[in-house]
Amino acid sequence: MRADLIERYDLRVPRYTSYPTAPHFGPRVDAARYEEWLGALAPDTPLSLYAHVAYCAEMCWFCGCHTKATKKYAPVADYLDALLAEISLVASKLPARMGVRHIHFGGGSPTVLTPDDFTRMVDAMRARFDLLPGAEVAVELDPRTADEAYVAAMAKAGVTRASIGVQDFNPKVQAAINRIQPFEVTERVILWLRAHGIGAVNMDLCYGLPYQTVASVIETVERGAALAPARIALFGYAHVPWMKTHQRLIPEDALPDMAERWRQYEAASARLQALGYVAIGLDHFALPDDELVLAQKRGALHRNFQGYTTDSAPALIGFGASAIGSLPQGYAANEIAIDRYKALVREGRLPIARGIEITGEDKLRRAIIERLMCDMGVDLDEVLAAHGAAGESFESELASLAALETDGIVRREGRRLVMTEEGKPLVRAVCAAFDRYLDRGEARHSRAV
Repeated sequence: MRADLIERYDLRVPRYTSYPTAPHFGPRVDAARYEEWLGALAPDTPLSLYAHVAYCAEMCWFCGCHTKATKKYAPVADYLDALLAEISLVASKLPARMGVRHIHFGGGSPTVLTPDDFTRMVDAMRARFDLLPGAEVAVELDPRTADEAYVAAMAKAGVTRASIGVQDFNPKVQAAINRIQPFEVTERVILWLRAHGIGAVNMDLCYGLPYQTVASVIETVERGAALAPARIALFGYAHVPWMKTHQRLIPEDALPDMAERWRQYEAASARLQALGYVAIGLDHFALPDDELVLAQKRGALHRNFQGYTTDSAPALIGFGASAIGSLPQGYAANEIAIDRYKALVREGRLPIARGIEITGEDKLRRAIIERLMCDMGVDLDEVLAAHGAAGESFESELASLAALETDGIVRREGRRLVMTEEGKPLVRAVCAAFDRYLDRGEARHSRAV
């Protein structure tokens, strides 16, 4: 991409895993409001469940997640007890025993749990919810802490997909981000997964890390692809030390500049596609027969807090400290502080700290943003018709895209917007034009790429 376009449009904008985005949540959505929302769900509404395990064995310095490192198991076990209590508490607020299409266990790291405790967590969900036919059960897995007994427990519990954190295979880069994970460790875990029947494997890679170069990122991509994961996520490292203080341990002078980040992204993306992966949205890649690719082809790709997904459940319920739920009425986020979260649950209270109730206009704008993020284009009239909002024009938003159009980032075809091939990495900048909450000067977001 041209250097002048990088300078002009690689701005700090949201990742748009939700709309409105989390910085705009507030205290008006509390436990009482969330309880109302849960009770108002139609009993036949299919659900998606997310459980956040808010601990890791060791803190990776690049991490932007809500997590806490511990060498002792007692805090983890105590947290799990609260998480299981929350599952029961939330289930008791629902209108009926409800069906589930998708379960995702994230963190932190679920593999910080013992195999028996992981099984307890899955069993607790199965005890209060019904898994619908074909339901996906996905787990984020740290190869450094998962042994074969853990993988066997995952398989026995019905896990269908594992997401492997890698980031980079280069030892110098690993040392700089405090994540020592030799290639052989990752390879061994993937072999265990397949041997125990968990064939759907995702892999997370990262560019923009300290000491990375185009050549080293390409080497990591090639080594990762050689393990044949079904999906690869290629994330740009978000350096936000004012929000995540442990990132101050990363040597800033070793971070690539903006132009180098772009070169890494473009080279890695091109190499993945040359290796047979299909580009999905902004930063995901999948093998041609993967359901993500098929969903993208039929315009059924979605985006939620876990990124690009085929999950179309209209309600997502989050469990654990910092977990966020998405219901037809809006978003509800749990207390971030672990001790406060546990205390609330043990008092029999839903641990909601903040959220936002969404309007019809929010839903309309969310749909526009989701289609842009998923399809790299949007037909405004189609979205407006689907939402019964044919009178809306969005002329001011379209006018604000004039510079992006002139610079070849986005193409306007009447009332349809299409990202150009060069402009696709900047799709978040186009989405921002439809974000009525966004303060363009906010420093709390990461760069567009």
